[in-house]
Amino acid sequence: MNISMKKLLESGVHFGHRTNKWNPLMRPYIFTERNGIHIIDLQQTVKYLEEAYNVVHDMVAEGGTVLFVGTKRQAQETVLDEATRCGMPYVTERWLPGTLTNWITIYQRILELERLEKMHESGEIDLLIKKEVLTIERKIKRLLVHLRGIRHMTRLPEMLFVIDVMREYTAVHEANLKNIPVVAIVDTNCNPNIIDHIIPANDDAIRAIKLLVSKIADAVLEGKAERKEEEELEEAAKLEGAESAEELRSKIEMEEELEDKDLLGEATLAKLSVSRLKVEDEEKADSEKVIEEGQKGTEEIKAEAKQPDEYKEQIKETDQKEREVKPKAKPLKKKKDLAKNSPKEEHEEKTTENKPKAKPRKTQKEQAAKVDKKKQEKEQEEDSKPEPKTQIKKKEPAKKSSKEKHKEKPEKSIEKKPKAKPRKTKKEQVAEVGNEKQEKKQEESKPKTKPHRQKKAQGKKTSEEEREEEKKEPKQEG
Repeated sequence: MNISMKKLLESGVHFGHRTNKWNPLMRPYIFTERNGIHIIDLQQTVKYLEEAYNVVHDMVAEGGTVLFVGTKRQAQETVLDEATRCGMPYVTERWLPGTLTNWITIYQRILELERLEKMHESGEIDLLIKKEVLTIERKIKRLLVHLRGIRHMTRLPEMLFVIDVMREYTAVHEANLKNIPVVAIVDTNCNPNIIDHIIPANDDAIRAIKLLVSKIADAVLEGKAERKEEEELEEAAKLEGAESAEELRSKIEMEEELEDKDLLGEATLAKLSVSRLKVEDEEKADSEKVIEEGQKGTEEIKAEAKQPDEYKEQIKETDQKEREVKPKAKPLKKKKDLAKNSPKEEHEEKTTENKPKAKPRKTQKEQAAKVDKKKQEKEQEEDSKPEPKTQIKKKEPAKKSSKEKHKEKPEKSIEKKPKAKPRKTKKEQVAEVGNEKQEKKQEESKPKTKPHRQKKAQGKKTSEEEREEEKKEPKQEG
C-alpha cells in the first residue's frame, strides 16, 4: 500500500473534533490542538492504516468476508460504491438490531424477500386480490431498503469495517459479543478500546472517508486475487497427484534450481556448447563491423571539416559548368507586347492587312450638301421628262426634316381621366344599407290609395295650383 502524507493532508484526515468533546483515551493519537480543534498525528494514521490493510488482505486471502458499515449521510454513497466494487456485503441504511447476534431470523427475512420476488417475476402475484398484491409489493420495498446490501450473505462475516464508532455502536457491540474483529475509523471523540484495529482519522469529511474506504477496498481486491491463484494451484496439484498446493510449489522451485548438467546428457551438452560458440562468434563479427563503419564515418566528417575551401571551389566549378551547358533563356516580353501578340489579335491583324484602307469620314455639313445636290438632280430629271396625258402625277412634297415633322404633329389631346372615387369604409357601407332598408319600410308603411280615388285625386286640382293659374290669366289678357 502506497499512501503519502500529502494526500492525507489534502483530504483533511488530520482534523479532529472540538477539544470539549474529546475522549481522553485518544490522547496518544493526538498531535496538537489549534483554534479549539484537536489535530490527529498523521504518522500514526499511516502506520495503523498499513496494519489494517494487511489484516484485511490476509483475511480475504483465506476466504473470509468483510462487512462494510456506514449509515451516516457522508459515508452512504462511498460505502455503497466501494463495497460493490470489491464485491462485499454492506449496510448503508439503519442497522437492524440482531443482524449478528440474531442472524437466523435475519436470514429468514432474506429468504422471504427472495420468495416474494420469485412470485412477482413468475406471475403468481397476478392471481391474488388487488389488496394482497399491494401489501406484498410494500413488503418487498421495505425488505429491500434494509436487506439489499446483505441479501447475498449466507453466513456471519469474518470481519467488520465501520466508519463512525459512535453512530454504529450497536454494530460494534454485537461484533464484540460474537468475537468478530472490527476495523474502524476512530475520531477524537470515540473510544478506541472497543476496536481491534483502529485507524485514527477524521470520520466526518467526505474526502477523508472516500480515501480510507478505497484503500480497504483495494486490500480486499488484492486478497481475492491471491485467493484465486491458490485455488488454481490446488486444482493443478490434484491433476498432477500432489497432496496440496505447497508441495507443487516446492517441486517447481526445485526444478528451477537444477542446472542443465543435472538434467541433460554429455552429447546434448556438447551440441549446445558448439551452437553457443557459433552464436557468440557471429555476434562478435557483427559488432566489429558496426565499429569499423562508425570509425569511417567519423574520419570522413573530420576530413570535411579540415578542407572546407576545396569543397567550396569544387561547388563553384560545377555551378559554372551547369550554367554553360544550359541555353540562355529568351528575354521575357513586356505586358504590352504580350497583349498585342495574343492569338485573337494576330488573326485580326491578318484580316485587316488584306482589307483596303477605310476612307476618312465626312463632316455633317458635307453630308447635308451632298443630300441637297441629289434632291436637286432628281427634281431636274422629273421636270425634263414629258408628262403623260392619262396619268397626272402630283408633285410629291419635299421630304421634311425630323424636327419639322415633330412640330407639325398635333399635340395629342390628353384626356383627363375622372378621378377614382375614394373607397367607402365598412361603416359607411353598413350605414347606406341601413338607410335603404329604412326607406323601403317607410314606403311600405304608407297607406295605399284605391285606384278610383287615385283618379279623382288626379282630376282635382289643389288650391295652390288654382291660385297660380289665376295669376297667369290677367297677364295674358293685358
